[in-house]
Amino acid sequence: MAPIRMADLRRDLARVVNSVAFGKERVVVERHGKPLVAVVPLGDLELIEKLEDHLLAEQCERILSDPEEEWIPWEQAKAELRAAP
Repeated sequence: MAPIRMADLRRDLARVVNSVAFGKERVVVERHGKPLVAVVPLGDLELIEKLEDHLLAEQCERILSDPEEEWIPWEQAKAELRAAP
């Protein structure tokens, strides 16, 4: 489906939702000719969230396994964050 204007989305919401939900289409909504948001099937969103979780877990694992990583006590970190401008 081609990008849809916000005004057209308001008018055709049921049709767009059906195209996304049952036709597995992805729809970009534009305002003033600029992409604003995307409407995607729920399965696509779930996949994106799983990928984000996986990447975050990999990043945490990498950081925690780095022997050169220096750790500071939580109380010190909080104090330093409070003192930051």
